[in-house]
Amino acid sequence: MKHIALGMTGLDVSRIAFGTWQLGGDWGSFDEDAAITAIRHARELGINFFDTAQGYGFGVSERVLGMALRPEITGDRDSVVIATKGGILPGGQGRDASARYLRDGVEQSLRALGVETIDLYQVHWPDANVPAAETAGALQALVDAGKIRHVGVSNYDARQMAEFAAVRPVETLQPPYHLLRRGIEDEVLPYTVEHGIGVLAYSPLASGLLTGRFDETTVFEDGDWRRRASAFTGDDLKRNLAVVRRLTEFAEERGITVSQLAIAWVLARPGVHVAIVGARSSANIEASAAAADIELSADDIAGIERITLDAVPVVGATPEGVQ
Repeated sequence: MKHIALGMTGLDVSRIAFGTWQLGGDWGSFDEDAAITAIRHARELGINFFDTAQGYGFGVSERVLGMALRPEITGDRDSVVIATKGGILPGGQGRDASARYLRDGVEQSLRALGVETIDLYQVHWPDANVPAAETAGALQALVDAGKIRHVGVSNYDARQMAEFAAVRPVETLQPPYHLLRRGIEDEVLPYTVEHGIGVLAYSPLASGLLTGRFDETTVFEDGDWRRRASAFTGDDLKRNLAVVRRLTEFAEERGITVSQLAIAWVLARPGVHVAIVGARSSANIEASAAAADIELSADDIAGIERITLDAVPVVGATPEGVQ
């Protein structure tokens, strides 16, 4: 497994991070034992970077991750890098990046994970109702107190990162980024490159669209947010499925899967350090981990660009709902 220094944090992390959004209930039901086995298999594959959030089931995902990593947490703690996020309210009520809410959230995350310090704590979503100075100052105080080691943000644009950085550096950014969602290329990625910010791209598989497993008849569970998302219904879905089929053929000609192609493409983008990949089984994470070793040629990149010209841009879930 290839590793990289995560921007200005200096953290040595695997280029594939194990993401745990799927273990919080927003993606339907899951087998906890299988999830724990998958996380432990990720460690066997050389993955040392794990990303979760308070908002993923409000303790559920963090607890499962903590259980799976218990040998490292209670033994060689430095062998794993644990990232979590806070600042959203339960039940789709929105965002809260206030000092008090973040302090309480960090304490809850520490208990759920079973750790004394969080390696990377990220503001899950920007909160327009709380001054950036308050949010940044609160997180710096938590660094000073030894509760967290590094501070990042998620879903921020360049202006929001600059406002935050006026108080303390933004060390990492976690944005959505995949072949069907490329909005960060215009301003966000240039900003992160200029300021030495580590980038953890989430949803490299477009919430499953780039796995090749879906068709026009796919039905999601009631508890799965994709059931209500426009990207997974109607003409937009049909158009993107046609693109995915062409990408699948392109990948198979190169002896890889379309999922591996999509992950390798994200990792090949300038300024991207890590791709966060979710998995509910050992087989899933094994296939994703292999993507870190795939080298796409300039011709490969050009071919992928031609195919995705016909795609419809895909958005995703927010704390207030889905789009």
